Amino acid sequence: MILIMKSMIKTLQLILVLGLITSCASYKPIVDTAGRSGTFDEDKAKEISNDLQHCKQLAKDNTSVMSNISFWFLSPTAQTQYEDIYRKCMINRGHSVLN
Repeated sequence: MILIMKSMIKTLQLILVLGLITSCASYKPIVDTAGRSGTFDEDKAKEISNDLQHCKQLAKDNTSVMSNISFWFLSPTAQTQYEDIYRKCMINRGHSVLN
């Protein structure tokens, strides 16, 4: 019985880690290209491709699996650190990010 429980716990841990890795790789912010974030007088949609690329790389360079897991457990919205950095980067570049 104890061996079965340990096996189940390890399986659940593996599923959790793989799920977080997959969610990091697949996160794509939804950006309202006609809207403005309020910090700029004009929309920044013309720079969206460049900003998406830079923010994605910035988030990837500054997160790890362990930091994503610990951030995810503490996040009230259940988002990973990767998503948080990506989203904040886009907002700070003047884009209206919806999710």
